[in-house]
Amino acid sequence: MALKNEIKVVVLGGGVIGVSTALELTKRGAAVTLVTEAALCSGASGRSLSWLNSAGERSLPYHALRMAGIDRYRTLFAQHPDLDWLRFDGGLCWFKDDAAGTQTRHAYEKTHGYDSQLMTADNVAQADAAINPDALPPQAIFNPGEGWVSLPHLTEYLVNQFRARGGEVIEHAGKASVLTDQGRACGIRTEQGELRADAVVVACGPWTPDVVAPLGVTIPNGSPVSMLVITEPGSHELKAVLNTPRAAIRPNPGNRYALDHDWYEEDIQPLAGGDYYIDEQVVAKLADEASKLLRGDEPLSVQSWKTGLKPIPGDGDPVLGQLQKVPGCYVAFTHSGATLALIVGELLAEEIVSGEKHPMLASFSAERFS
Repeated sequence: MALKNEIKVVVLGGGVIGVSTALELTKRGAAVTLVTEAALCSGASGRSLSWLNSAGERSLPYHALRMAGIDRYRTLFAQHPDLDWLRFDGGLCWFKDDAAGTQTRHAYEKTHGYDSQLMTADNVAQADAAINPDALPPQAIFNPGEGWVSLPHLTEYLVNQFRARGGEVIEHAGKASVLTDQGRACGIRTEQGELRADAVVVACGPWTPDVVAPLGVTIPNGSPVSMLVITEPGSHELKAVLNTPRAAIRPNPGNRYALDHDWYEEDIQPLAGGDYYIDEQVVAKLADEASKLLRGDEPLSVQSWKTGLKPIPGDGDPVLGQLQKVPGCYVAFTHSGATLALIVGELLAEEIVSGEKHPMLASFSAERFS
């Protein structure tokens, strides 16, 4: 039961950002109910490559937020260095026939202190001995400070703490809408009824713009369809994350790998009811492309795959914080859900409980679109 002066918050969304925000709210004394349409981590968080990085070009506020996000993972890693679902073994990327692009990206990263090293086939083993040097172009970029996380494992870790702190989880609630009273958010309505609250957090991944649209708030949605493949266990020993022209690959718990890319986007076909279909031959082709990146002749075999929308706001930058049109309603909609999950949960919770806008989120309001 909530105390008299205890703030009540409903968090909509059972992905990693929703769970992280819910946990951080309980740490600050709020009474929190987490509501999700289906099961926890059944949406985009369950099919994310979840590469922890701030590589490449982006605005300085976005880069700063991502670096703070990585910092929080490093703290978690220092506390639990034996986790098999959170690692920092670097990331390697290269581009097809674009030596100038490689040099430009490397130079850009160096200008703001991002650890960036040029590698060749002759010395790539220094980054990761499991990489096939024959797959490399003349130059690749190695970022030693990058890592990866398995979001299903992280979500379970966070939600266990949330429940231990008295947080309530409601799964399979169906579609939900935000309730308002005199223009202020006052709770949500689901197929199961109404939940009243002092604040509402909408963290519904690619469906976030649809949830806030009835409130008169327009957030452009650039979310594409995507696929994540999990391989069968194997004996390969890759530790780094690889991002290459035909396949991205990272280790996954259980001696498996997670694979994704975007060249097959048009092969993913929508089905009735919101599901998607992709031919198994396309899935096998991705595994074949990933196999070429690794030393040895052991091919990667597919265990499973998931398809669905990948959350990306229309301009690529996150949408974070309170809606000016609807006080008490907060949004968290971002492409970099893995990298930002811990820091966004922390900063949003501070905003909600304190009532003060955090300066790191000032660049990412929904009002920039209006």
